[in-house]
Amino acid sequence: MAQVLEFKLPDLGEGLTEAEIVRWLVQVGDVVAVDQPVVEVETAKAMVDVPCPYAGVVTARFGEEGSELPVGAPLITVAVGAPADGDGESAGSGNVLVGYGTSEAPARRRRVRPAPPAANGVAAARAVPVAAAPAAPEVSAAQEAPEGPEGPVPVISPLVRRLARENGLDLRELHGSGPEGLILRADVEYALRAAAAQGRPAAGAPVPVATAPVVASAPVVAAPAPAPVSAGEVRTPLKGVRGAVADKLSRSRREIPDATCWVDADATELMRARTAMNAAGGPKISLLALLARICTAALARYPELNSTVDQGAREVVRFGHVNLGFAAQTERGLVVPVVRDAHARGAESLSAEFARLTESARTGALTPADLTGGTFTLNNYGVFGVDGSTPIINHPEAAMLGVGRIIPKPWVHEGELAVRQVVQLSLTFDHRVCDGGTAGGFLRYVADCVEQPAVLLRTL
Repeated sequence: MAQVLEFKLPDLGEGLTEAEIVRWLVQVGDVVAVDQPVVEVETAKAMVDVPCPYAGVVTARFGEEGSELPVGAPLITVAVGAPADGDGESAGSGNVLVGYGTSEAPARRRRVRPAPPAANGVAAARAVPVAAAPAAPEVSAAQEAPEGPEGPVPVISPLVRRLARENGLDLRELHGSGPEGLILRADVEYALRAAAAQGRPAAGAPVPVATAPVVASAPVVAAPAPAPVSAGEVRTPLKGVRGAVADKLSRSRREIPDATCWVDADATELMRARTAMNAAGGPKISLLALLARICTAALARYPELNSTVDQGAREVVRFGHVNLGFAAQTERGLVVPVVRDAHARGAESLSAEFARLTESARTGALTPADLTGGTFTLNNYGVFGVDGSTPIINHPEAAMLGVGRIIPKPWVHEGELAVRQVVQLSLTFDHRVCDGGTAGGFLRYVADCVEQPAVLLRTL
């Protein structure tokens, strides 16, 4: 006899507690194989395809596209056929994300729904006969619908309730568009947009329904209605990548006493050296790779800047390796991919890794591991056509090197005025890990290498 297994949103690693459903890859009734991706989600770190550890038929999906689910919330249910005689377990998944998988019996981590135990020994959460599978998501004891004067409101998601509460929206005024009138996040957002467009409080906004018109069943008695939103006002939730960036930058400003120093440098010889390298054949060397190589050489001389501050222990922790982050602007916002062990890479290896990570960032394919573990950041804001900046340090690192645009400028070269390729370099550093002398020495060494690339030969 087939069993219905519940697959929950797994722990995606790096302390992430929730994810937004971007796109469902399966429909109810579809047949899925072990390790087949069933949904694309976006976390505060990256876009992730979530594979299902079971093979069978999808009997239910939980969550609409655009809604957020906490880790551990039901994602889908799958009807799994009985195993062959003598097989004590269902086939295991080999594609394991952090926090889930079927290499061991999942019964150790999942609570069995009150029902007769499975005779075939399949270890699964909430195993029930297919015939008993609900047509719509059930409301568990931990997800009770809020009670109102006229009975419970059909809401499962605590995120939907919070969104309504924070915007003064009375859920008793809405008719959901989900199964059996379930109120979805899309319903609440539509009601808020409709109220904003009409210049009135959101509590009485209409919601489109396929089965019945909206009926005002009770007066608004919840939170006071917010002030009307102006016609041209646009609100963007701070969530996903944008929310993660906001949280990290705010924390950096709160915790790190930063300072910035800068210097102009003549990059003419560096540009000539790159041209000569690429003319010699072989893989092309990027300018970013040369700047990264200069950074790792400078950090070898001034290791204080390749560190972090452990506030709890009141200690400066100096790293023995350089994981070099670089700022990349994407359609999803600013991300900082990390080149692992950059100190051990040459210019060709750095160029290839920068290209790989940049393409992954552009397509949204970066993994959480690609975005964590950095010890120093290189920020090439010159690509935006600006000369200088005082960037915020990428917490919990201790420093960031900024590079402006390289443009022709008048410059005194060998005692005469000439037109040279000039760049502004800036270093923002945590003043707790070093004083200005160390920061100035680091920046001066970087500028010397930019002006005279042969200086690097001493460290190769």
